[in-house]
Amino acid sequence: MTDVLPILLVVEDDVGLQRQLRWAYDAYKVVIAGDREAALAAMAEYRPAVVTLDLGLPPDPDGVSEGFATLEAILAAAPHTKVIIASGHNAQDSARRAIAMGAWDFYRKPVDIDELGFIVGRAFHVAGLEAENRRLAQSQPQAPLGSLITGAPEMLKVAAMVERVAPTDVSVLLLGASGTGKEVLSRGLHGASLRRDGPFVAINCGAIPENLLEAELFGYERGAFTGAVKTTEGKIELAQGGTLFLDEVGDIPLPLQVKLLRFIQERVIERVGGRKSIEVDTRIVCATHRNLKQMISDGRFREDLYYRIAEVTISIPDLKDREGDALLLVNHFLQRYAASRPGAPTRLAPSAMAAVTLHSWPGNVRELENRVKRAVIMADGPLITAADLDLADTADSRMMTLRESRMAADRRAITAAMTASNGSISTAAKTLGVSRPTLYDLIKELEIRAG
Repeated sequence: MTDVLPILLVVEDDVGLQRQLRWAYDAYKVVIAGDREAALAAMAEYRPAVVTLDLGLPPDPDGVSEGFATLEAILAAAPHTKVIIASGHNAQDSARRAIAMGAWDFYRKPVDIDELGFIVGRAFHVAGLEAENRRLAQSQPQAPLGSLITGAPEMLKVAAMVERVAPTDVSVLLLGASGTGKEVLSRGLHGASLRRDGPFVAINCGAIPENLLEAELFGYERGAFTGAVKTTEGKIELAQGGTLFLDEVGDIPLPLQVKLLRFIQERVIERVGGRKSIEVDTRIVCATHRNLKQMISDGRFREDLYYRIAEVTISIPDLKDREGDALLLVNHFLQRYAASRPGAPTRLAPSAMAAVTLHSWPGNVRELENRVKRAVIMADGPLITAADLDLADTADSRMMTLRESRMAADRRAITAAMTASNGSISTAAKTLGVSRPTLYDLIKELEIRAG
């Protein structure tokens, strides 16, 4: 019968602790190794996603040299492995060195089975996400909407909505923060539509001065204003038979909104300085990061125009809300930009993977892409590090981030269990799989109100 339990490799020379961990972690297939040679043999045989590693291994049980040599060998053989250092040897200095070498986390002995179990569980979760992202990247499946890179359920749902409306001629409004990929989705919509052979024309309405935006959209006749030396078609005309993408449509001034509304209703335009009505057949796709309904209430956006451009509204989640996408996108951009720089690293160090996962990405995909560009230029080692991405300067900052992240996750889990158990410590402890004393300690440490 095939063993379906996740494999956890425990590298530990204390026989008593070996037995304790094997007994405690019955949700995993626990493989024990007492020294470096046995650990590397187990790595080759089982290829575990997560390893706990004691630094005090023979022949240096009272030091850390053999433990660090084992860590280096494990990560060299399997860079994606989540190695959790569990040691009491010179804890602060060892923690810095271990994290800098690529360890996923550091746990100070003596071991608390429940707390270490939380760390191990999260390590398996992150390892699973990363493995799925690598599988998606390597298999190169038919990506939704062509150039959209995602594996997150939230974005796959958005892609499905775009694909559903693409063959129609309804106007679509894309809502999302700056850098979330609104233009990528609009191009994907165009490519999946019946107008795919026509032009795709994009204009950022917020990037053009108000006095020039009308001419950019509608074009102008020769002599319409100073500098108009020839008749020029606007973006709307250039999109004839295709798709016009109006990015940041919320930045269009009110007087121009009236003219845009007329075009959408009647499908005719007049160039600036012209009197001739010109018929234009183009599909409108709009996008904005603004709250248009609030702008309507404030009198800054026309309600009738809103309903014309928002026959279908699609909200795009921030990158931080797309589970697993940050790593997938980092690897995608890394392969792209490294290809133009011979010798540039094409893989992330474990510390960089952790930093990417923990960063909140306020600038969304645009920020991520810019950081990868920088990293490809700045990196001088075989792997992209967190510092190359400008996400962490020291091991200490990464450790603090991991600790805070762990505490936040524990706080959410305990609060949910306490709520579900109506405040019963015994029931909550049973739900969480920890002892009552451990739960009491966690509640006190995390300052959770138990009542």
